[in-house]
Amino acid sequence: MRIGVPKEIKVNENRVALVPAGAEALVSAGHTVVVEQGAGEGSGFPDEAYTSIGAAIGPTADAVWAGAELILKVKEPIEPEWKRIRRDHTLFTYFHFAADEKLTQALLASGAVCVAYETVQLPNGELPLLTPMSEVAGRMAVQEGAKYLEKLYGGRGVLLGGVPGVAPARVVILGGGIVGINAAKMAAGMGALVTVLDLSLERLRYLADVMPPNVLLIHSNRHNILEQIATADLVVGAVLVTGAKAPRLIRREDLKHMRPGSVIVDVAVDQGGCVETIHPTTHENPTYVVDGVIHYGVANMPGGVPRTSTLALTNATFPYAIQLANKGWKQALTENRALLKGLNLVNGRVTYPGVAEAFGLKYDDPTGFLA
Repeated sequence: MRIGVPKEIKVNENRVALVPAGAEALVSAGHTVVVEQGAGEGSGFPDEAYTSIGAAIGPTADAVWAGAELILKVKEPIEPEWKRIRRDHTLFTYFHFAADEKLTQALLASGAVCVAYETVQLPNGELPLLTPMSEVAGRMAVQEGAKYLEKLYGGRGVLLGGVPGVAPARVVILGGGIVGINAAKMAAGMGALVTVLDLSLERLRYLADVMPPNVLLIHSNRHNILEQIATADLVVGAVLVTGAKAPRLIRREDLKHMRPGSVIVDVAVDQGGCVETIHPTTHENPTYVVDGVIHYGVANMPGGVPRTSTLALTNATFPYAIQLANKGWKQALTENRALLKGLNLVNGRVTYPGVAEAFGLKYDDPTGFLA
């Protein structure tokens, strides 16, 4: 199979979808791998690292897309890339369709097969390709939140861990999943007073067994959320509904109850966000202020630490990518039910319930396309 790896062109996105070790394995399996010139440099992988193991370097994005059957990416194709997508392409990347109707319509019009990292799901409910980036984003959320609490950046001037004789900051985390548990570990390790809210009592019981004493666990409801954010210095949005838009847990009118100079980091922004006033930002211009509250909405947070993120992501995605390459998408999805869950769009049809529901589109059972 002909496999293309374009350079990511989203602002400040330095990750790459295939490291040289993965390219070597694909070449050894008889596939042709073409990596766009400079695609790996942001993650510390020069072109020579790919050519030395038998991959080719494509001089332009057009050359990579034109010759490929399987496209491996990190982030969703953005508008300049849409014209390159064909019906005979299989795309394997993060899409987050439910948060972006224009992207959904563009990819439906292309007729391409779209397999989304974020909805590949194991029988136990685990999302193996979302997990590594959620781990990175959860930890970065606290790191970035701590920075923007500094007075220099407009924050309250609070040190997350405090010092002897001065109380530490209060961190409130909405959601106790992968993002939430990593944010809680990071914040607790820095000495903050941490509160995690989650709907699942089973999850809260698990967290009670693994979290340190400075992490308080509370059942999530409207009353408790308002009570907690009123005294929070940092709020981390860490909710996820697989393949669907995130629920809105903090409304515009709720901000007036928060402390001036407090910070919201909404990791769910790429799924629409759990804060009504959040919108996507970039690493270049990461924050804005609404009603005195600093909002951090970078939608590709792991792109800020591309070396770590690329290695963590490709460790998880490569076993699935090589199945798509070796078997073709139909056989690979037939044999791997977790990978089948990743099929969001095919031949201009929607095959993931959350995407269909988000935009009132017809849903088609993905198994109907595998014959």
